[in-house]
Amino acid sequence: MNLPADNYILLSVLNTALRDGGGTLEELCAEKGWDMAEITARISAIGYEYSAELNRFCGK
Repeated sequence: MNLPADNYILLSVLNTALRDGGGTLEELCAEKGWDMAEITARISAIGYEYSAELNRFCGK
């Protein structure tokens, strides 16, 4: 699956996958072949960061 071009849609896709899949962001990226650095940079650009405790992206 290619990553969505829109960062807000990407945020939604990621949080849904993290919620439904039960794994961490690192595990999700490894499974899908996604670049975790690219993802975190794109999501950070819209004011969100990954919370390992909550296993989702949250507003800063």
